[in-house]
Amino acid sequence: MVSAAAFGIFIMALLGAPVFVVITAFAALGFLTAGIPMPALVVDFYNKFSNTPILYTIPLFTFAGFVLAESRAAHRIVEFSRAVLGWLPGGFAIVALAACAFFTAFTGASGVTIIALGGLLYPALLTERYPERFSLGLLTSSGSLGLLFPPSLPIIIFGVIAETSINQLFVAGIIPGLLLILLLSLYSTFTGTRAKVKSERLSFRLIVKTAKAAKWELVIPFIVIAGIFGGYVTLGEMAALIVLYAIFVEMGIHREIKLRHLPLIMHQSMVLVGGILIIMGSALALTNFMIDAQIPMLILDRMESLVTSRWVFLIGLNLFLLAVGCVMDIYSALLVVVPLILPIAASYGVHPVHLGIIFLANLEIGYSTPPVGMNLFISCFRFNKPVLALYRAAVPFLIILLAGLAVITYVPELSLWPVEYFNIK
Repeated sequence: MVSAAAFGIFIMALLGAPVFVVITAFAALGFLTAGIPMPALVVDFYNKFSNTPILYTIPLFTFAGFVLAESRAAHRIVEFSRAVLGWLPGGFAIVALAACAFFTAFTGASGVTIIALGGLLYPALLTERYPERFSLGLLTSSGSLGLLFPPSLPIIIFGVIAETSINQLFVAGIIPGLLLILLLSLYSTFTGTRAKVKSERLSFRLIVKTAKAAKWELVIPFIVIAGIFGGYVTLGEMAALIVLYAIFVEMGIHREIKLRHLPLIMHQSMVLVGGILIIMGSALALTNFMIDAQIPMLILDRMESLVTSRWVFLIGLNLFLLAVGCVMDIYSALLVVVPLILPIAASYGVHPVHLGIIFLANLEIGYSTPPVGMNLFISCFRFNKPVLALYRAAVPFLIILLAGLAVITYVPELSLWPVEYFNIK
């Protein structure tokens, strides 16, 4: 009976049932099998999140990201980046990387970056004579670039679920995030040189002009970093300040968003947040069942009998997380998988902050990994291209990102040194 029910739930998943429905169904089946009353699901959910006040930062940061995406902030940031980096071989491609990373840090890997910036960057890349396949691959792989930078929503969720310092995670992700951008920038320079893309003339006057136009958006990362790590405000207070700041800038200074637009922007952003919270509730229920059934311990015992080396474990972890990143959205993956791998990684001596960076880097890459990476299908829709063309376009970028992932995984100092050096708590 249980096997038949589990098989039925699996068929539901294959037929496209919502993730939270599948997760909740498996949790309910597990609780029924164990003889645990169903109200325990609600009680566990309440106990967990009533003691996690930092959760209210999720809708705030998400709303701020959507406000920026609905204005012409993207255009101003692209123009400034172009003035600063356009003189490099492959300069505009690097501009695209920087702009996508900036927006993903605020909107999360929700597809907003590709949707919001694709229409601006894709024709511009083709006009600059970048190859079409390169341009498609660049924008597809950049759709989740920036997840390691503050105030990334997935970082906050990982910190909540893993009960790890979010401030430490914010600092730990900066150097690995910059490493991935640097590697892709080098490839962009190589491609730009080979395609004989014309470099723009460096103009300090243009830099000053575009900096003045984009100054209100450009200072946001510095406000976040200075406010939180300077000890002036808490993460929650910073989230509220960023919302007020974004509304003030885009409505009061640039006047690109009208008051009547705010309800629609709120609706769009809260639909995403609502989906995340529903998944969090269902994932918590499934996680509690697996913990009660000692599934993590069974997996750990099995792995310890097969894997004796920390380095071999990290290879297996990366392969597993890449597969997870392909088939699950990042929020479901965080909520379902993190509680399972935390005790296993701890047994192999992996620092929880380093584990968080490895986890997010894998899921960032998984979004663009064939056959079912979410960015591939978003780009397919946005650029009206066959999905097989996106597969081919993404491969070179995936190879480069995987090389960066190897460095992030096996050189933990990239993540942990800044935390220890600046004594981040």
